[in-house]
Order: sequence, then structure tokens, then C-alpha cells
Amino acid sequence: MRIFASVIILLSLAGCTGRDIKSADVNPDTPVEAVAFPLKETQELSFITSAPARTIQDPNKKVIFKRLEEQTNVRIDWTCFVTDQFPDKKNLALAQFGNLPDGLFQAGMNDYDLLRYAKQGIIIPLENLIDKYMPNLQAVFEKYPEYRVMCTAPDGHIYSFPWIEQLGAGKEAIQAIGNIPYINKKWLDFLGLEVPRSTDELEQVLIAFRDNADRLEQEFKIEGDVIPMSFIINNGDQDPAILLNGFGEGYGDTGDHFAVTNDGTVIYTAVQEGYKEGIGWLHHLVEENLVDPEAFTQDWATYVAKGKNHRYGLCFTWDIANIDNYNDYVMLPALAGPEGLVNITRQNGSETSGFDRGRCVLTTSCRNTALAAAWIDQMYAPMQSIQNNWGTYGETDAANIFELSTNSKGEKMLRHRDLGDNSPVEIRENQSVNGPLAVLNDYYGIYVTMPNDAKWRLDQMHQTYLKDMNSNYVYPNVFMSIEDTNKVSQYDTDIKKYVEQMKASWILNGGIEKEWDSYLKKLEEYGLSDYLAIKQKYFDEYERSLTNESGSQTETAQ
Repeated sequence: MRIFASVIILLSLAGCTGRDIKSADVNPDTPVEAVAFPLKETQELSFITSAPARTIQDPNKKVIFKRLEEQTNVRIDWTCFVTDQFPDKKNLALAQFGNLPDGLFQAGMNDYDLLRYAKQGIIIPLENLIDKYMPNLQAVFEKYPEYRVMCTAPDGHIYSFPWIEQLGAGKEAIQAIGNIPYINKKWLDFLGLEVPRSTDELEQVLIAFRDNADRLEQEFKIEGDVIPMSFIINNGDQDPAILLNGFGEGYGDTGDHFAVTNDGTVIYTAVQEGYKEGIGWLHHLVEENLVDPEAFTQDWATYVAKGKNHRYGLCFTWDIANIDNYNDYVMLPALAGPEGLVNITRQNGSETSGFDRGRCVLTTSCRNTALAAAWIDQMYAPMQSIQNNWGTYGETDAANIFELSTNSKGEKMLRHRDLGDNSPVEIRENQSVNGPLAVLNDYYGIYVTMPNDAKWRLDQMHQTYLKDMNSNYVYPNVFMSIEDTNKVSQYDTDIKKYVEQMKASWILNGGIEKEWDSYLKKLEEYGLSDYLAIKQKYFDEYERSLTNESGSQTETAQ
């Protein structure tokens, strides 16, 4: 494997004039048939990637890449860094203009990275390569034009190959809701209670859990005290924000505190009247001793440990199996608020399911860009994407994620295996290679079965929440200019930090009514109006681009 020498000085964006690289400068006039696989003679490409410390560090020893080399006759010279060291190692490697690899397979680049490395002349535009040498990725873009829109930088170029994993789409995407509230059905049944349907009913149920703690502990042999409700404040899927959806206008709160109204207006959830009312109600629950006192300080390990001791009446997470078990809990439905409003605000970015824009890039050192693009395009072949994402089959001395089988048409497909007591995460990390890929909804039942845990979650979500998802929009995964990326980063640091600090304080200690006006004033001083204007601009541009892209695809099809 190629080893890069140490670097004394890193290039900075400010200190680099950069080269204006145009697509025509880097795309060779190579016939498509010259990069048809398997190649007649072995050729080599070089890529940087990463892997967890406890897994194989030489990618060429993984079954997936062994098979791929046989299928393509392309040998990869890998430089593999341990995952937790990858950001620093990657930056050091990219600072060496004279010794760059052909690309980064597992690039881990955010929008700022993509734009600054493009400006510095370190990574190259890819759109012409995609159109000429990448039929698999082109097919994904044609079927879902929004992905091409999201991959396109403000200057019109595409600088990276994406990672895409669909499990449902739009309101039916598995990512539509992250912080699902799970309520203890076993406790409800024991106490003769129904699943609550309103905020008032939930409060009464939590009071019943509190007042019958001794009975519950004795009946179910609970280790430790009964906890009516627990969460981890401001911690993504573990936050209780979903309970706020029934208050006021019904926007509740989201992980980034943005939402889009049905007329296309971008709003900040944490300044809405409904947010204020909902936070006040959560504080009332604290005053009634219905909330875990550690909810404002605990870490993930503590949260899980109490869950595994079966102490929670209501908790919040992506998958209840992470906290307790499937048998004892059900998803708490959308609750009607004080005025009877029922709504579920979806997570932003969920409209297009799982998506990572900066997953793979090519550098200006890549001389055979046609071969590199054609090889990367193999990652977007359905059967290849599935294995890259989850793992493979045919391991002789280790457990396998899949078994090779056939679908109803007699064609090859991969079926998820019952892993027994084996850790799915560990097997997946040992076998999968990640990188650029696309797993689409169309593939389930044809190329692959849906993972059991994902299918359970998706089915339960559809049954419980789909009818109450009233919003037409979520905020999409937009690609901002480097100037606006910097502004948003600063606004997000100042505004989000302050909002979440006040949110925790108000739920725990109260005072939101008294401090609300000064809070709004402070947010304006931090630049909230400008922040909203930037977000609105890119939302509008995204909607226009999506319309234009869809229109051009339709014209092409005709």
C-alpha cells in the first residue's frame, strides 16, 4: 500500500490562489469500450480510504474487493487510515500536490471541504465523467433527479460521488422521524390503561406510572426505581421534541430547529409560539416528578443502562432495541395538543432518504480519469452497492451478512441471514467497504431483502405516523457557496448553542414566559433573520433546480 510522507506545511484556502479546473481539462478522449470490464490487461488505481481499528486494514484482503478485482482486472493501491485518525491523515495526504492518490474512496468531505479543495485545484469536476463513463450512477440520477441537484455545487460542477441509501421515500422514508417516543405497553396493560392520544392523556399515564411505581417494580422485578419518562436533552434521536408537535401552529421542533411551511416559507421552530407553549408543558412534567432528573446530564451509556434494566415508561430513540426490547414497547402516536391539533414534523433532509454528498472524490493527480470513473461506477451496480453497504456472502471463516439466493424470477439476490447472537454491527464493519454507492427502494425484493429491524421500524412508522404527517416540505440537503457555508456555520454555532442551552434550562427550571422576549431579541442580535434569509434563498433555488432538472429529464425521455 502507498504510504505518504509527512507534511510540514498544510495549504490553507487563504494562502492558495488555486487553479481554475474545467471539466474539459481533465476528461480524456477515451472510448467507452476501452474501459469495459474485465480489462484485457491489469491496470492500477490508487485510493485513500478508512476502516475501524478493529477491522481489516488492508482493503484488498476483504472478500468484496477480491471479487471486484477479478471482475474488473483493476488492482487498487490502497492507503487505509484508522477511522478515528482519518480526518487529520486525509488532510495531510491532500496537502502533497506532487504525491496525491487518484482519489479518496471514503472521502468524508463536507461542503466546505469540497469547495475549498476544488478551488485549490486538488479535486476535479466530475459531471462529464459521470455522463460518459458512469451508466449506473447516471441511471440513479435519471430516476431521482433530486440527487443530481444535491450533488451540484453553486458553480454548476459536481465534485463528488455520493452515498445513497433509500428505505422508503418522502413521508414514507425511514428517516422521516428519528426521535420516536416508545411507551411501555406492558405497564399500560398491567395498569389497565390505553395508549395516550393527547398531551393531557400522556400526562395522566405518566402520573399513573409514577404513583404505581411500587406495584410495577414488584410485578416486573425492575432493578432500580421506575422512571415515567426519560430522554437526553438536545441529543438528536434521544430528544423529546416530537412531543411539541400538537402545540400552537404544530411545527414542534426539529434537530436543526428549521421547518418549512406548506407555502414554502422557511421558519425557525424555536421562536414559534407553539414551541414556547410546549416547552412550558415539559417543564410542568418536570415539576410533577414525571421526568428523569438525569435527562439533562446523562450520556448514552447511562441512558441505555437504565433502559436495559427496564425502568422506562416512555423514552426516545431511533430503535427501541437500542434501549430495551421490541416486545414491551409500542410507538407513541402523534399527540393532540391543547387545541386538538395533531401533526408530525418530519426530519429535515429526509425527503431523499440517506444521503452523503462528499463520499468519494478524484484528484488532479488522476491521469486515467476514464478508468477511475468507470471503476467507481461499478460501486453503483445494484448487487455491488448492497454488499458495499452491508457486507457480503461466502466468508468461510467468519459469519456472513447475506446468503446468495434467487428472487421470484430466478435471478440472483442477497438475503439477510439470521445472525443469532453475533453483533450485526461488528459483522457489517468487518465485511462492508462503504464508499460511493446507491441502495434504492426498487432493489428490495429483487436484489436484496430488507433488514428485519429496518422493516419492523418502517412498518410501525407507517402505521403509527404516516396519516399525521401534514407538512408538504422538509428542508433539503442543499449545497451552499463557500461564503454562505461559512456564514451558516457561524450562525449555527452561536444560535443553536444558545437555543439549546435555553431549551434545557427552561424545561428543567422554568422561566420561559418571563425570558421569552429577551430570548428573541438575543437571537436577532446573533443574526437569526440573516440566517433565515440564507436558508430561504437556497430552499427556493433547490425547488427551482429540481423543477428544471425534472423537466430536462422528461424532455430527454421524450
